[in-house]
Parts: sequence; C-alpha cells; structure tokens
Amino acid sequence: MKLADAAASFLVFLARLITGAQGHWHGCPPKAEQRIYFANHQSHFDWVLLWAALPKDLRATTRPIAALDYWTASPLKHWITREVFNAVYVSRQRTDAEDPLEPLMQALRNGDSLLIFPEGTRGHGADPAQFKSGLYHLALEFPQVELIPAWISNVQRVMPKGEVIPVPLLCCVTFGAPISLQQGEAKAAFLQRARDAVMALRGVD
Repeated sequence: MKLADAAASFLVFLARLITGAQGHWHGCPPKAEQRIYFANHQSHFDWVLLWAALPKDLRATTRPIAALDYWTASPLKHWITREVFNAVYVSRQRTDAEDPLEPLMQALRNGDSLLIFPEGTRGHGADPAQFKSGLYHLALEFPQVELIPAWISNVQRVMPKGEVIPVPLLCCVTFGAPISLQQGEAKAAFLQRARDAVMALRGVD
C-alpha cells in the first residue's frame, strides 16, 4: 500500500473515531457520478469530515477545495492535501487577471467531483452566510454535473476556530436531493435556493 493510501485510511479512521463521520443520504444515493457537493462551513475540519463521510469509491474521485496559502504553509499540510486528498488549491491572494474558479473548472473538465463551501470562509453563526457566486458560475458552465447540498452538524464544536486539537463529539453529514440551475434563473435566486437546500437538511437524520 502506498504511503498516501495508508494515510488516507488512517485519516478516515481517525475522523470516524473522533466524530463518527456518519453520512446520511436523503433524496439521492451515494453513486459514482460526477457531482459538486456543497455544504455549510464552520471549521477547518469540515472538508475532512465531508470527505470521510463518502464511500471509499467516491472519495477516490472527489476533490476538496483548499486555500493555497493555508494548506501549503508547511510541508506536512502540503503533502496531506496534495497526496492524500488530491485537493484543488485556490489562491486567496490573486491578481485581477486570475480567474479564481479556473482550478475548479479544470478539475471538472477532467471528470473529478468537488467538495466546496459556497460561503467562501468559515461562518460563526448558526445559519450559513450568504453564498458567493462561484457555485452559480460552476452550475452555469457544467450543467451536466449534479449539485448535491449537504449539512455538516456539530463540527464547529469538534474543531472550533483557532483550536488545533479536535474534541471527540458525534457528527454527521446529511446529503440532500440534487438541485440544478433552471433556465433563465437569476444568480441571486439560485444562490438563495442553494443555501435554502443546505439549511433544509439541518435536523434531518
């Protein structure tokens, strides 16, 4: 077994040991189809939990989005995100000429699925912040890719902002029915509908 594969198995085991990392599927089955999973965001642990909640065959083709400056700041974080999670790096310090969505679009062109957080940054309230426009543009450019909302529960208590040691606590990820961009649908209306789809999964088990 390659070192990266062993590390992936260990991280999945650790995430499930600490949190349970339970995945509940409502409205869609866990199928090996190209998808964009989008969820609420309150912790650095979010995408680890979301990734660990997927079946193994889906994890192999599903790539989380990672902030380039943070997740390449040390050799260990860089190796884990690159070799274990096959993350798509997004720069938060870019020039006007750079398209921040280009790395995501390239991954979708390659047939990968994505884990994204449309809020763009970790929230502090019980409700997700308003979604940024990235999800809308991805839906517009890749209408064939399923958009799967997800709600991550309790993870902000497992890894509060500023903490580095997780606190054991049962968490779960609830996946909902796919949504799609409707013909002629305005950006603001779509983003509100996508946010509502995520929030509708809160408390569903």
